[in-house]
Order: sequence, then structure tokens, then C-alpha cells
Amino acid sequence: MHRYFSLSLPIAIFARNVALVSLLTLLPLLAIYVALQPGFAAMLSSGGPALSRFLRQVATNGFPVVFIVNFLGFVLYARHISLTPRKTGGLGLIFTDMVMRVAVFILLHAVIYVASADWFGSFGGSKGTALRVVAPTLARSALFDNISGVYLYAVLLGALPIYAAALSWGQTSAPRARAWLAAAICCGLLALALTLVARGLVQMQSG
Repeated sequence: MHRYFSLSLPIAIFARNVALVSLLTLLPLLAIYVALQPGFAAMLSSGGPALSRFLRQVATNGFPVVFIVNFLGFVLYARHISLTPRKTGGLGLIFTDMVMRVAVFILLHAVIYVASADWFGSFGGSKGTALRVVAPTLARSALFDNISGVYLYAVLLGALPIYAAALSWGQTSAPRARAWLAAAICCGLLALALTLVARGLVQMQSG
């Protein structure tokens, strides 16, 4: 994986590779989300304002969030393996990456929601309302019952190979299989951490 996400790569190539990973994780999850919502696929297939709003949401919220979080994650990965001996392991990288993903995921949603209120009149054009709905929305994203859940799981899938690589450094093929399982568990913990932080923000707002 290092050959595709190395600090020695030109920034355009690095960004292209991150964009490809982001699209490969985002698009299948979007398809699943649309299929799971009753009548949603039919509504989108008819075109019109519903399709335009959906595409705008993905283009201005979904892809930027997934791309930026993944970009930062792969930068952390590339920097870590270039500066840290493999024998030290990758737990530090995983912890740093998890903190980054939670913080940046929430921050980007807040920024984009406020911008959407300003530019597109979303949330009744109220920036305050836009900020207030961020935490409740993200608190339920792990349940995959809103479109932010798509973006969350796309971000988790982007983290999966990083965590697996970090956990399998210097190991044989047998432990590598366990590394992927451990990486999946780390992604589950990441989703839990985001949910807990978002719920904490909800309680702060209501208090």
C-alpha cells in the first residue's frame, strides 16, 4: 500500500489515489442506502428537484468529507511509516488516526452544514439551526438511518487498510489475517467513539 500513499509521490498523484479510494468506498454504500430507503430509488430515478438535491448533497457534503478525512489519514500513515521503525508497531498511528477521524468528521459536517445554510438556504437558511442539527444527525449515523451514515462507513472503510497495515507490520501472512480482523474491530470502536462524542454534544446542547 505504501507505493500508492507515499510522501515521495507528487501531490496530484497522492490526491488522485485518495480520491479513488474515497469513491470506491462511497459509491457502493450510497447504492445500498438508496436501496434500503422505501421509494427513494424511484423518486431519484424520476429526476427533478429530488435528484438534484441528492447529487448536490453528495457532491458538497459526502465526497468532500470522505476525501478530506481519508487524505489526512493516508498522510498520517505515510508520515508514520517514513519516520517510525516498523518494530515499534502501529498502535500510535491507529490512535492518532482515530482521534483525527472523529474530530475532522464532526468539524467538516459543521462547516458544510453552515455553508449549506448560507449558500443553498438549507435548514431554513439558519446557520444556528445548521449547527444544532449536526450532533443529533451524527449521533445516529452509525445506525445507517441517515445519509451521514453512508459517509461515516465510507470513512471507516478508508481506515480499514491503514489499520490492517499498521497491525501487520513485520508479521507473517498468518498474523496478517488476524490484523484485518483487529482492524475491523478498531473501525467498530471508531464508530462507537464518534457516536459517543456526538451524543455528548447533544446533551451539551440540551443542557
